[in-house]
Amino acid sequence: MLSLTDIELLFARHGASQYSGEPVTQLEHALQTAHLAEQSGADDALVTACLLHDLGHLLNDQGRGFDDTPSLRGVDDTHQYFALPFLRGLFPDAVLDAIKLHVDAKRYLCQVNAGYFAKLSEDSKRSLALQGGVFGVAQAATFLSQSGARDAVMLRQWDDLAKQAELVTPSLAHFLGRAERCRVKQTDATIA
Repeated sequence: MLSLTDIELLFARHGASQYSGEPVTQLEHALQTAHLAEQSGADDALVTACLLHDLGHLLNDQGRGFDDTPSLRGVDDTHQYFALPFLRGLFPDAVLDAIKLHVDAKRYLCQVNAGYFAKLSEDSKRSLALQGGVFGVAQAATFLSQSGARDAVMLRQWDDLAKQAELVTPSLAHFLGRAERCRVKQTDATIA
């Protein structure tokens, strides 16, 4: 399990890397997504999920060390699942479920919103194919019935907008403060 200090160090080490062919870094994308959630009045858990939704890219080296994005090499790094074991025990399900489902939220939005696919970046379109493509009607209904699905849809929409070069946002420390407020508190009984 990561600590908040570990997460801060992870962003310090890998946050300056380019975000999948977009005009922002991994850190800028994370901060912008969290900032959009905060501006919309999201609670600490959803803002934290927005901050950490792509942490799997930083933990998984399939996307690092290349001059391109994993999708150009036909790789789905399953980043939405990769980070979960590192975050489980630190954050409640409200954070983890939104992270886990944010990729499926893209598949869902493509099904229920006719214009959504056209608005996706080229990298998001490539990764969509690698991630299983657009949901069918039944898959979309099943997705929406899952715990955290509605938060994941909101996260996904902010995620799509969080690719603006040079957008000013609050700092990582600001959002880690919100993460601290929603983290799972260890009691003396569980530590002993």
